[in-house]
Amino acid sequence: MKFRFGEQFIRVNVETRESLREQVLQRLHARQGFALATINLDHLVKMSSCGKFLKAYQQQDMVVADGRPIVWLSKLAGRPVSLMPGSDMVDPLCHWAAEARAPVALVGSSTAALEDATAALQAKVPGLDVAWSYAPGKLDPEGEEAAWILQTLQEKGIGLCFLALGAPKQERMAERGRQLAPSVGFASVGAGLDFLGGHQRRAPKWVRDLALEWLWRALSSPLRLGPRYLKCLAILPRQIVDAVRLRFQQPHLYSKISRR
Repeated sequence: MKFRFGEQFIRVNVETRESLREQVLQRLHARQGFALATINLDHLVKMSSCGKFLKAYQQQDMVVADGRPIVWLSKLAGRPVSLMPGSDMVDPLCHWAAEARAPVALVGSSTAALEDATAALQAKVPGLDVAWSYAPGKLDPEGEEAAWILQTLQEKGIGLCFLALGAPKQERMAERGRQLAPSVGFASVGAGLDFLGGHQRRAPKWVRDLALEWLWRALSSPLRLGPRYLKCLAILPRQIVDAVRLRFQQPHLYSKISRR
C-alpha cells in the first residue's frame, strides 16, 4: 500500500504483525538499528504540507498502519495491511526486546509519565531492561539536545528506543537517529507511553472496536482535535480515488520506492 505526494510516495511496507515481529527481532538480535513509524490520516495531512516530515518518513525502515482508515484504504486498493496502532505496539515491542535481551529506552512525554510507564512495562514484561528514560520537554530534532540524546542512546548500547514526542518530531528524531545512533531501533509511538502510565485516557475498547476512537478523542478535546480530524476527513476523497487507481495497477508499478 502506498500514498502519493506529487511524484513521491510513502509505502506501508510491513503488512502484518508477524512480519513486523520477524523484522524487529532480526534487527534486535543483530544489534542493527531501524526506524519504525505508524502512519495515519493525520500524518498524511502533515506530510502534504511539510517537506521535512515527508523526508523523515521516507527514511523510515518500517511503516505500519495506524488507524482504520489506512486499513480500509489498503483493502480498497487491493493491498490489505493489518491494523497496528503505535499505542498497541508498545507491549509487543517490549516483549520482543526482552526476548532479544535488548536494553530499552523511553524518550519524550514527561518525567512522571516515563516513570509510571517504566513501572507498568516491567510489571508486564518479564526480563525487560528499561535502561534509560529522558523527558526533554520542547525538543528540536535538529538541535544540540537531540544530538546528545542520540549519542547517549548509542553509548548506553540501547537496542530499542520508544519516542513519545508527537508527529513530526518523533519521526524526524528517528531519521536523525539512523545517522547518530545506527545500532538503535527507534519506534515512534505518540501517546503510547502516556496511556501506559494513566497520564492520558484512551477510548474504551468497545469504542475502539467500533472504529470510533477518533470521535471519542474529538469529543474529549474538541478545540484541539476537532480541526485536526476535519483536515483528515478533507483528504479522504482524494485518497479513495488514489486507492481505486492503485487497485488496477500492476504490483511492479508501485513497488519501486526508494528504501533505506
